[in-house]
Amino acid sequence: MSYEREKQVAIEAAIAAAKLCELVRLDIPPAMEKSDKSPVTVADYGSQAVICKALWEAFPDDPVVGEEDAKALRDPAEAENLTKVTEYVKKIVPEVTPEKVTGWIDRGNGEVSQRFWTLDPIDGTKGFLRQDQYAIAIALIENGEVKVGVVGCPALPLESGEVGALFAAVRGEGATMMPIAGGTPRSLQVVPANDGPNLRFVESVESSHGNQVRQNAVAKAVGITADSVRVDSQAKYGIVASGQAALYMRLPSPKSPDYREKIWDHAAGAIVVEEAGGRVTDMHGKPLNFAQSAKMTDNQGVIASNGVIHDTVLTALRESS
Repeated sequence: MSYEREKQVAIEAAIAAAKLCELVRLDIPPAMEKSDKSPVTVADYGSQAVICKALWEAFPDDPVVGEEDAKALRDPAEAENLTKVTEYVKKIVPEVTPEKVTGWIDRGNGEVSQRFWTLDPIDGTKGFLRQDQYAIAIALIENGEVKVGVVGCPALPLESGEVGALFAAVRGEGATMMPIAGGTPRSLQVVPANDGPNLRFVESVESSHGNQVRQNAVAKAVGITADSVRVDSQAKYGIVASGQAALYMRLPSPKSPDYREKIWDHAAGAIVVEEAGGRVTDMHGKPLNFAQSAKMTDNQGVIASNGVIHDTVLTALRESS
């Protein structure tokens, strides 16, 4: 089965959402708070609205499992923020009302099913707020397998000097990267294990998003001597897929050892790495399960690598436990 239309719709949606997000970054409003106290801006809501609208119009029967919902925006106390979200969306979709915006956002409240999309409208909100890295991640999951993944990284620098990368992958067809502003896609290939300058690893900027002490110890155990590259969001998957690093580790924080990852934080990035020739599992070597619920309850931690060093990393993890 061809997924060309799905890929193109996801790419166009990610580019449109990136334009909205960059408009917000020109004048970042105060962050609102969700119930879990993580920051969320009008860009998160606007991005989800734009993407869900595109997916709904192209594939009306496909549920979308997204990170945001519009419940808070419907509160009369948040009328000003809803107006701001609507104004930003209107710059991308001219014919829009507040009611349409909240309706599009809530199309991301679907359930995991045989075929569904998962969406993170802004992965790495803290990076977004401090004018650093963030990602827009869209993935199609069918029969338990990620079939399409698109990761837009509007702030990621390219070798050409341009800023902004868009990664895309279709199962069995490889992975590509192109400038998010437009250009010719180029095929991606993970770094060979013997490529010394790029034998390095990436991890989250936020120390609470991993176990940085253990991650650094494991990296050294597998022969990586360079300091880690600390980056927000699924841009880390793009860095591994494009051969700029050999390993990405996200181990549970000692403060929350039972934490389980959300599917929208990894699905799109995982297929990009795999289709570039790499390997992605949890910290115990199990495939990531995106088909059970919004949380990957069967998995603990995430390891994404160039594939060649993967088993060595898993062995080092077992020995360090």
